[in-house]
Amino acid sequence: MKFKRIFLVVLDSVGVGEAIDANNYEDEGANTLGHIRDNYNLFIPNLQKLGFLNTINMDENSDVEAYYTIAKPTNTGKDSLSAHYELVGIKNSVPFKNFSEKGFPRELIDSIETITGRRVIGNKSADPQAMIQELGERQMQYGSLILFTSSDANLQIAAHEDIIPLAKLYQYCEKIRKITMKEEWRVGRIIARPFTGKPGKFKFTNERKDYAVKPPKKTVLDFLKDHSYSVIGIGKISDIFDGEGITKTMKATTNMDVINKLTDVMEKNFTGLCFANLADFDSLYGHKRDLNGYANAIEELDVEIPMILNKLNNDDLLIITADHGNDPTFKGNYHTRENVPVILFARDFKEPKRLEILNSMADIGATIADNFEVEKPEIGNSFLDQLK
Repeated sequence: MKFKRIFLVVLDSVGVGEAIDANNYEDEGANTLGHIRDNYNLFIPNLQKLGFLNTINMDENSDVEAYYTIAKPTNTGKDSLSAHYELVGIKNSVPFKNFSEKGFPRELIDSIETITGRRVIGNKSADPQAMIQELGERQMQYGSLILFTSSDANLQIAAHEDIIPLAKLYQYCEKIRKITMKEEWRVGRIIARPFTGKPGKFKFTNERKDYAVKPPKKTVLDFLKDHSYSVIGIGKISDIFDGEGITKTMKATTNMDVINKLTDVMEKNFTGLCFANLADFDSLYGHKRDLNGYANAIEELDVEIPMILNKLNNDDLLIITADHGNDPTFKGNYHTRENVPVILFARDFKEPKRLEILNSMADIGATIADNFEVEKPEIGNSFLDQLK
């Protein structure tokens, strides 16, 4: 074992340029980080020292403090679930269903109304906050369920806690998860979105709950757990894997919340993996095509980088990557098929530099498995021996 602790941080949707198969997704020309840099005076000196901006064009930089490269996506689809599967060594050849263009089919809506005994309203792709402001009062009047998607492979159900208690909302979502396992309705996640407040001032609570499809087989996370290593999930990580392979779950609602919990964990004594996801880039800015907000969020992360690096022990490894793109300058409001940055930092690295491009995001998971000498995942090749 080269590293006692590995911290894997996913910058949700911070892609670095179209993938080789971007034309299959009508995403030619997408480049999340590149277009943000081109359209905004991005000031990120700390990330820049790690080679972060060099991943856009894979230009060589000899004056860096970390190894840097990019990884190609190989799993089918550009949703978060397929991407996270790939990161931990699971091949997914069938994309999860996405209903953002035309809404969910009438047959599914009828089934949901039958199993819940409640009317469904909404049924479109929209910003979650906008949905509850638009339909929240109506939901309260009729006791209905607000159903929508946020331009990902998900189905979200929102309801006011005073009208539909939390336990009942969860119960409904569990039932919906079961019927959406049918292939034609197979979304990646069912998401319960309870809210409170009065008309015009509705707000979501922190009791969101995701019901994801369980991974089809064991992941690197499971292998680590089986060998008694710690696997700590921060943010939506545990939800993404439906708790499989996770030894400790830490909920977090914002990027800053995730970072605070990450730095808290860094002060603990454990052996294994800490896996965190910074979701605000995607949910708050990418889907809304908010370039300035996205850029500000990257700058806010940059401010925290020195503290994160300072908390690393000599035998720790930090990996910063992403899961897909969501270019705020691109058409539509959905994810974009892009390569992802890969930054690797450890205190004892002797010659940090540009690495060869990784043929799969699964190479990250394979490297983690190699480090802890556990079973090799079904896809991915370790590059641990290149880190010197």
